Amino acid sequence: MKKFLDEDFLLDSKLAVSLYENHAKKMPIFDFHCHLVPKQIAEDYHFSSITEAWLGKDGYGDHYKWRLLREMGVSEEYITGNKPDYEKFLMYAKCMPYFIGNPIYEWTHLELKKYFNIDKVLNEDTAKEIYDKCNETLKTLSARKMMEINNVDTVFTTDDPVDDLHYHEIMSKDKTLKVNVFPAFRPDKAINVERDTFIPWIKQLEKVTSRDIKSLEDMLKSLDERLKFFVDHGCRASDHALDVVHYKKASYEEANKVFLKGLKGETITEEEEDIYKGYVMVHLGKEYHKYGMVQEYHIGALRNNSLRYYKLLGADTGFDASEDRECGEKLSKLLSALDEENTLPKTILFTLNEKDYITLATLKNCYQGGVKGKIQLGTAWWFNDHYDGMLNQFKKLSADGLISCFVGMLTDSRSFLSYPRHDYFRREICNFLADLVNNGRYPQDEKTLGKIVEDISFNNAKNYFSK
Repeated sequence: MKKFLDEDFLLDSKLAVSLYENHAKKMPIFDFHCHLVPKQIAEDYHFSSITEAWLGKDGYGDHYKWRLLREMGVSEEYITGNKPDYEKFLMYAKCMPYFIGNPIYEWTHLELKKYFNIDKVLNEDTAKEIYDKCNETLKTLSARKMMEINNVDTVFTTDDPVDDLHYHEIMSKDKTLKVNVFPAFRPDKAINVERDTFIPWIKQLEKVTSRDIKSLEDMLKSLDERLKFFVDHGCRASDHALDVVHYKKASYEEANKVFLKGLKGETITEEEEDIYKGYVMVHLGKEYHKYGMVQEYHIGALRNNSLRYYKLLGADTGFDASEDRECGEKLSKLLSALDEENTLPKTILFTLNEKDYITLATLKNCYQGGVKGKIQLGTAWWFNDHYDGMLNQFKKLSADGLISCFVGMLTDSRSFLSYPRHDYFRREICNFLADLVNNGRYPQDEKTLGKIVEDISFNNAKNYFSK
């Protein structure tokens, strides 16, 4: 029986240990998708307590943890409510032993070990001691320090086109900042013409561009202007929450008709979504290609399922699930529309539903060429971000493509403490590759294996996101 979280955690052979210790462990982190707050990086934020660092504050925090606490029957006042920090932490500690098999259990203890040098298991009995020790450490453990401890090289935050990027400007001039921090362009509110957020967002776009938006052409000009602004601030990637992939080949006049309905707050049909969203996504894809950017498609989230809690707490508070609608045909047509004009940018395809792995893994290789791993099957994401989810992604990626070209892990996190997830990923990829050798499926060529590990850990992403 292995010891809990020992030095060889997730490493089942001597070769796996060697690949990790001599190759993966030393590589920096390139975190190309996260939800960290730029202001907190710019101001080198200090968290008031481990409760704030783990569970969040003012409705912004780790909804992975919130979901589990709700499942344990914990009252919302201990989750997103106003209970004192220690009472919230104690409730989390009481629930912790019952998180067996969930990645939160392993992540929590990896973070205790990495940042606070705590090897004890968190539970009701150890809660006060751990709480006090963490809080004492947090007096000198700032947001930047958390990133530096993990050898983070680069971070892409997630930013709306109307953001002024004020804190990115501050960071670009800050010589004391040891991490490269760049914005990523997230134009979801421009895409989602059917939602009640569309009209208020258009008004925001009008304000920041000083342009009246009366047509789709006006909006696209304004979006292009904001994208150029982002590129001038170091932006190398866009990010799209394509919960459902929409595409139908259409003329400008057809797309503009849908846009005008959206401006009036009229009901948009699904066919109209296909027309409008497909047209805008193709337009943006061409712009990304022009600037040498990467587009990231996050596919398959079924969001805000509890209308009651959405009204109470808003979006991104732990009430999302995996969508099960088909994505292959429309995604293929969207990619093909860009590829046909040789304007398809580098693209990463993520899915929240594992059933889509075979579709995305095979579809991506219909559009390769000119760039190493131009179209990627993204890492196991969100609800798949756990041991079995990663392993399934490794298997599908290597069986239907080249895992050696893989750009690897990202945190997709709102927490500065989440970087040990990269270590978890690296241990598992080392073990996966070592198993191929140990089962006689690949020769024991550690020189090549080590290079593959280093590339997946960091080098591939660094090169992929360079212009």
